[in-house]
Amino acid sequence: MNAPAHTVEAGAFRSVLGHFCTGVTVVTGMDGQQPAGFACQSFAALSLDPPLVLFCPARASRSWQAIGRGGRFCVNVLTAEQRDVSQVFGTGGTDKFAGLGWSSSPGGCPVLDDVLTWVDCGIADVFDGGDHRVVLGRVTELGPVRDEVPLLFYRSKYTATDPNAETRPAAWLEELLSWPRESF
Repeated sequence: MNAPAHTVEAGAFRSVLGHFCTGVTVVTGMDGQQPAGFACQSFAALSLDPPLVLFCPARASRSWQAIGRGGRFCVNVLTAEQRDVSQVFGTGGTDKFAGLGWSSSPGGCPVLDDVLTWVDCGIADVFDGGDHRVVLGRVTELGPVRDEVPLLFYRSKYTATDPNAETRPAAWLEELLSWPRESF
């Protein structure tokens, strides 16, 4: 790999990539009998066959280290009404589960009450990603999907989709979203 001609300034990097809208999730797991979790925007589907997802926790995250020890995680997709939940799980050093309702996923990880949906996974692999880790998860169970608006993050602020906007994608977009097995 060739060295870059110049260094990208961190503030500019954050500003430019802040223009890419992301969903807001809370990744949870168990460290022994203790629940652990953190807010995470860097979550994505990776593969249909086998079903894989990925997320990228900060290398220094104590919550990720606790979840990693357990070998399983659950991604809780937040609704637009759960900004406060995102803020709690985006803060370190507190009992993030205090006062929040949750139940166990089939794999034993916390599923937060009232989430849009959830994805239960086993850790398949972990890679170095600079100041973050790249965690691959093999999907083992999927939660039901509620008819709610998702919580999004855009330009350093929470936002949500317009519930009155056209929701049916164009035919060509439907093909793209369904991940055709043919290469383009």
